[in-house]
Amino acid sequence: MLRILDARTGEPVPAAPARRGLTRIEAYASGLDPTALRVLLTADLLVRALELSGTPVWTILTAPHRQAELRAAATTLSIRPFEDGRDLASGLGEAQAIHVTPEGADVLGAGPVMLVAPVRWREGPADGPAPAGAPTSGGAEPPGGAGGTGPGVPDGTAPGASGAGTAPGRTPGPAAHPAFPVLLADPAALRLALCSVPRGEAVRLDSAVLGEAAARLARWRRAVAGWARQPSRPVPDEVRARLRAAWEDDLDLPGVLDVLRSVESAPDLPDGARFETYVYADRLLALDLARDLGSLA
Repeated sequence: MLRILDARTGEPVPAAPARRGLTRIEAYASGLDPTALRVLLTADLLVRALELSGTPVWTILTAPHRQAELRAAATTLSIRPFEDGRDLASGLGEAQAIHVTPEGADVLGAGPVMLVAPVRWREGPADGPAPAGAPTSGGAEPPGGAGGTGPGVPDGTAPGASGAGTAPGRTPGPAAHPAFPVLLADPAALRLALCSVPRGEAVRLDSAVLGEAAARLARWRRAVAGWARQPSRPVPDEVRARLRAAWEDDLDLPGVLDVLRSVESAPDLPDGARFETYVYADRLLALDLARDLGSLA
């Protein structure tokens, strides 16, 4: 059973006490910034983990402004679509709720809270100049924007930014963080980079970090395409148990990635079993690890 650390109590709790009960996951985002992307990704990973255990889930996005842009960014990141409103719950027989929030957000309603640490963008020479009027690494963060442009810059989540009851597009809100084009240029690499850091730790991103994630992703995709040419073998029971133990322990994505790294290099594991293991884990990670199937001569 998936257990998460509830920020309300500081104690681990079952994510879905009623395993077959409909569960609402509510993601809170304060603006178009790197931390908001991490919040939306965490909600998506939680949805996928619960669905793998047979729990029906629906998700909503609570934001004070720019919901259309946030939804578009979520789609780019292969995040499942968000429903349109809280009032759907009464008709769906919702049994339980989980709130996924950045630090400092006000949460309305009962249910455990999953806190997501901020993302800091470190601008370097390779990133090029910021757009006109945008803050640089020495400047101020846009109002309400998270993911500072350098170490030590607070995530900037505005207090009380739950946005409940605010219609999408009603207020324009702050401009998108200047790093958005770089972050979304390779969405799968961004997913991998964010999954590589425990949710409670701040993530420091720059072009080099994203480049390393893209290189690892390319290597894994080539490997999966090669393993697919061998006879299929089932995921070993021990490997499956390790994967589930990792993601059911407060959604430990770095632990899941550690299992994949060990499977990649395990000397006695058939390639067909490696292939099935990566495809199985990708039901959670959504990194499109099988994308290059058929591309090898």
